[in-house]
Amino acid sequence: MRSLERHRDVGAYALGVLDEAEAFRFEDHLMECPRCTAQVTAFGPATRQLMLYREATPRIVHPLTGPGGRLLDRLLSAVAARRRAGRRRVLYAVAAAVVCAVAGPGAVLYASQGGPAAPVAATDAGSGVWARVTAEERTWGTDVRVEVKDGAGPRSCRLVAVGRDGSEQTITSWMVPRHDARPHTMRGGAALRPGQIDRYEVRTANGEHLVTLPAG
Repeated sequence: MRSLERHRDVGAYALGVLDEAEAFRFEDHLMECPRCTAQVTAFGPATRQLMLYREATPRIVHPLTGPGGRLLDRLLSAVAARRRAGRRRVLYAVAAAVVCAVAGPGAVLYASQGGPAAPVAATDAGSGVWARVTAEERTWGTDVRVEVKDGAGPRSCRLVAVGRDGSEQTITSWMVPRHDARPHTMRGGAALRPGQIDRYEVRTANGEHLVTLPAG
């Protein structure tokens, strides 16, 4: 794969649609391309919005549904119902905004009473890498803030959420600068909810384990 083609794979990698072999080749490219690393990080908000859309959108039509005389009617009815529900959500949001404006900060604090979980931090004795994770539950899953100190760069790294069922999801990735042990902060998200996450692992792009943090 040529370098230009690798640059074009940034969006596909960030959204998790590359197959395993293509993702592995792109992660090798990330180790040498700060521009692509920055772009992958910039895709974080878009990835979280797509997760939110996936969680909130019902599957109203089966993928193998064949055309029929009443299929269009059913689709139109479903769309109309979802639009009505969307208008209700907008009205609720406007009402909540009015309450916050009138009641002041107290109302905002009450509305977000869940808040982020207590941060968890760990240092690996072997790698010397320190990391701290702060997780907050969202409607689409878990919003994650990670801080990392790693003086062994340059290398491409990623934060992985390991579910209680053994499943794994890459939360975010970044490039460690050369010989820079200052803390670096990244944000990302996982479709897993906080209660479904067993631990977080910082790994290099080629799978080398750097540090493990319990989910709390």
